[in-house]
Amino acid sequence: MELKAKFFDELTPREVYEILRARYIIFQVEQKIDYCDFDDIDFRSLHVFLESEGSVKAYFRAFYKDRDRQTVQVGRVLTVEHGVGHGRKLIEEGIRLIREKLSPAAIFLESQTHAIGFYEKFGFAVVSEEFIEAGIPHVKMVLK
Repeated sequence: MELKAKFFDELTPREVYEILRARYIIFQVEQKIDYCDFDDIDFRSLHVFLESEGSVKAYFRAFYKDRDRQTVQVGRVLTVEHGVGHGRKLIEEGIRLIREKLSPAAIFLESQTHAIGFYEKFGFAVVSEEFIEAGIPHVKMVLK
């Protein structure tokens, strides 16, 4: 299992394909979210992923949330294989890489409510009431 962190222009065509395939499998097939995944944010994101034998096993993207570049937002968080520790490794190492490559004052994410406890283990705190995004309950969380 190899951890990779690349900006969009550093990704190989195969990596782009595998990232988009993993996002499709999790969000559209598994979670049945009906939306267009292509929002142009990928072009300005750091893509952090675990890869094994050319296949993406866990992934997220990170990008500046605001113009002053103080807050980095994490999104599209997924693990293809559940319950085997890929998510823990991705978030632990991903936080380190975000701090190293983007130097934010805070890291922000919108968590599905069932995953709040998972993110709290890494120091994230809930900072909003529950809201619905793509038909799924979420909350905003911040790591300072």
